[in-house]
Amino acid sequence: MPLLVVALSVVALLFLMTRLKLNGFIALLLVAVAVAVIRGIDLEKIPDVLGEGVGGQIGDTMLVIGLGAMVGRVMGDSGAAQRIATTMSDRFGDRWVQVAMVVTAMLIGVTMFYEVAFVIIVPVAFTLVRVTGKNLLWIGLPMSIALSTMHSFLPPHPGPTAVAATFDASLGKTLFFGLFIAVPAGALIALVWPRLAFVRRMDPSIPTGLVSDRRFTDEEMPGMGWSLSVALFPVVLIAGASVAEMVIGEHHAGMPLVAFLGSAPVALLLTLVLAAWVFGPRIGRSLKDVATSCSDAAKAMAMILLVIGAGGAFKNVLVEGGIADYIKDLTHGWSISPILLAWLIAAILRIALGSATVAVTTAAGIAAPLVAGSGTSPELMVLAVSCGSIAFSHVNDPGFWMFKEYFNLSVLDAIKARTTYTTVLAVLGLGGVFAMDAALGALGG
Repeated sequence: MPLLVVALSVVALLFLMTRLKLNGFIALLLVAVAVAVIRGIDLEKIPDVLGEGVGGQIGDTMLVIGLGAMVGRVMGDSGAAQRIATTMSDRFGDRWVQVAMVVTAMLIGVTMFYEVAFVIIVPVAFTLVRVTGKNLLWIGLPMSIALSTMHSFLPPHPGPTAVAATFDASLGKTLFFGLFIAVPAGALIALVWPRLAFVRRMDPSIPTGLVSDRRFTDEEMPGMGWSLSVALFPVVLIAGASVAEMVIGEHHAGMPLVAFLGSAPVALLLTLVLAAWVFGPRIGRSLKDVATSCSDAAKAMAMILLVIGAGGAFKNVLVEGGIADYIKDLTHGWSISPILLAWLIAAILRIALGSATVAVTTAAGIAAPLVAGSGTSPELMVLAVSCGSIAFSHVNDPGFWMFKEYFNLSVLDAIKARTTYTTVLAVLGLGGVFAMDAALGALGG
């Protein structure tokens, strides 16, 4: 049974990493090969399947993560990250710093991918931990939860946008309805989860090499204006491109240039060039010092990228092994609420495959015939599928490994923190969709 294979592969991976203490990169590849053999993938094709999985995942994330880490390290080594962190701590105080992180993450996360927004904000979170002396998860977990919510629930992110096209739903209405669900649900979980006893017992350290160990005096740090301007520069480029596409349309003559400048790799590359001057020669640091900061960041990212890539290989093996088709056949003909059915299919696919993209696109294809006949708002169906696709993030999800490595957690602690919060978010999202459906029904009546 395909789902049993998935369950056993997860158990094997946990055994290799927790009991045998095997490196995550090696453990993921070993389990991926074993699953490929069990699922009957031709032996000569297995290396290609692994390579495609690694290449697809790294291709999507390496430039973003690598450039983001370099920008963060340049800002950290110049004192700019400490300036932002100190100012936030002074303005909001230790008591409200979590709220500040949630608000910041939600504003940035509306238009930016989880991975892109994460690597932009996380250096500030690391520095806040140093400045305030708080636990890493106390500061970082609210940020991650808020970003996860925005990325998974709302267009113009790729999952909800693709589902909206399948259901012929309005992106504007989907975003409008989604904000009423995502903001309260995300904020609630973001502020509650770090306070739970099992999370408070975790005390991870900041990964070596991703942030400067130096403590700067006030005179040594760059001004807040320059520090914040550089930090927000990629946000303006990427968010501006998304807004421009919605306002003037993708076929406008100026959109190719706007889309180019607003693509995440180009925006971060331009930000790195800007940071190299602003926090280099402009304040008396040599370009050699800036280059050293970039090199240190790249060294620190090497293993993180390998683990994320291996997570992509594991995911690809599950997809190529026909598990998505099995779930599609399994759920065909279920006679339940179309909203619940769409959510369940997406959640089951997410558990089995790890890929939110595969989960939403497959679930949308299965549920599409129900939209016209059920009378349910297509925008709410989009949100139901999107909510389901965030559930149960675990070891077959490359995003899980990014979360684990950046927050320097053990596999079990990462499961306790991330798998639980993504699942509760998905359930709250489903409840929000049902509540919105009831409200629309009452208004329509």
